Parts: sequence; structure tokens; C-alpha cells
Amino acid sequence: MNLHGIVRTAIKTVNPEIDATLLKNTGNTTANDGKRTPVYEKHSDVKIQVQGVSSHDLQHVDSLNIQGVLRKVYLLGNWAGAIRADQSGGDIMKFPQVPGADVQDWLVVAVTETWADWCAVIVCLQSTTVTV
Repeated sequence: MNLHGIVRTAIKTVNPEIDATLLKNTGNTTANDGKRTPVYEKHSDVKIQVQGVSSHDLQHVDSLNIQGVLRKVYLLGNWAGAIRADQSGGDIMKFPQVPGADVQDWLVVAVTETWADWCAVIVCLQSTTVTV
């Protein structure tokens, strides 16, 4: 049973979804001086549900020593923070901090929930813009 699909309409009434572009991290390139730069490819344009970060989520992120502007994002599909074991993750979402503002880059830093058809992630506002 897809409970998220059932409650999604009610949730959107209280907190409307916004448009976002998802960039999938496809690895790194290494320059001659040894500097590594992440490489991204545009994955899709989606609707996301953005909320504040709960105190429980803040405790989790605090143990990761992550600071900055954080948001919790709910979206269809599964996305990843950094997964060192298989050298994947570190995906980027592009969306405005507030409706009507400029689009900014947000790095997925933690996954708080994963289900068959949706997930919840914590994202951190980035100071630089990713181009693909």
C-alpha cells in the first residue's frame, strides 16, 4: 500500500510542492595538480516537498559535523548522500531557498528515510553553483 501517495494530496494543501532539478554525482575528475572535482549530470526535473529540519534530524547531522543552512526534502525516488564504500552519492538539488527567490544548489548530506517509491533527505545550501 502506497501511504505516501494517499496523504500527498493533503500535504500539498498545507505545504505546496516546488520545482527542483536533480543532479546525479557521476564521479570525479582529477586535475594534474591532484585536485579532485565532482562531476554531475542532470538527472530530472521533479516536484519536491521542502520542510524545516527537526531537532532529531539536527542531532543526526550534528554528529556528522555538518553546519550551514539545512532543509529536509521529501521526493519520489531514492537519493543518496556520500557513500564512501562504493564512492557514490553527493547528489545536488537545485531549488530556491524561499518561493520566488533565485535557484540555489543544495548538497544531499544525509538520507533520513527510504521507502519503495519515495525518500526524505537532508540537504545543505552550497556557496558555489554546480554547472553541468
